[in-house]
Amino acid sequence: MDIKNLVRKNILNLKPYTSARDLYEGSGILLDANENSWGTTFTKIEDLLDEKFNLELNRYPDPHQKEIRELVGNLIAIPKDNLFFGVGSDEIIDLMIRIFCNPGKDKVIIPEPTYGMYKVACDVNDIETVEVLLNDNFQADLSVIRNNYSSNVKMIFLCSPNNPTGNLLNKEDVILLCNEFNSIIVVDEAYIDFAGDGSIINEVKNYPNLVVLRTFSKAWGLAGIRLGYCAANAEIINLLFKIKAPYNINSLTRFALEASIKNLELKEKYIRGIVKERKRLKNQLETLPDVITIYNSDANFLLVKFKNARRVQAKLAEAGIIVRDRSSQPKLENCLRISIGSEEENDILWNELKKIA
Repeated sequence: MDIKNLVRKNILNLKPYTSARDLYEGSGILLDANENSWGTTFTKIEDLLDEKFNLELNRYPDPHQKEIRELVGNLIAIPKDNLFFGVGSDEIIDLMIRIFCNPGKDKVIIPEPTYGMYKVACDVNDIETVEVLLNDNFQADLSVIRNNYSSNVKMIFLCSPNNPTGNLLNKEDVILLCNEFNSIIVVDEAYIDFAGDGSIINEVKNYPNLVVLRTFSKAWGLAGIRLGYCAANAEIINLLFKIKAPYNINSLTRFALEASIKNLELKEKYIRGIVKERKRLKNQLETLPDVITIYNSDANFLLVKFKNARRVQAKLAEAGIIVRDRSSQPKLENCLRISIGSEEENDILWNELKKIA
């Protein structure tokens, strides 16, 4: 038998999400995935040996996420009933699409260039994506969104700070979208910790169609535990609980979160260091003759336009430094996205860039 004959056609045609590590395997200086190169806020691995905690591992974790909802709710001053946790923000993106979009019928608007998983999740669920362009300042172009909007559009995905361009979106534009359209407006704030005062999360109490995504992968240095969350109207939170896997957040992840939140000052130290290094690297890059543009960033990475991005990426890879080529995305020809590494990593990156750019 031919297994392909049993597979949904949209899955056969699916273009999966890819990373630079699909092309460049092995270890090295990894500046491609916007991780926290400075470290993690989970610093006490030996606490896993605690007898009480070990005894808990023979039981399923709390399906209602009560402890972590209360813990994070107190941290960010959002009521726990307005919070939901997923296996990374990616799980929440998928669940939101499954809740609000009918396969083969409804649509999702995605302003590009942006994070690729929005489209991949839509493609997996057989949801048509309407890809519109951000304006030349990488802000949402409201007129273009209006022109492409229809009653079939159930969701609009926005990323602020936007990945891979690095800029915050205008809050006023997001609020206008919430007011104007009978659709769910999802704002992904994965990089908000590096942006200062730019969050829209407190507006979820005012707009029932606003969903704000957050992650512990970036500033908290917890990419390995795969934990994200969203803040939204309680009705949306209840729908997410209705369709999620029963025990989606495992006990080890919960424990790592609880231990890490006690290290809030360490997280803030990482943020200060990364922002300082972001400025230093930007100043250095401005002196390179092969650099055309360095875009302003509110995130833990820089988007840089080179005369020949592919050449620069390949040369860096030869030196064991992995960065992300974003040239295939609209408006980003010859652009590399460079995550902000540690001081030592950035020094090595700079010394290699001086040789090749």
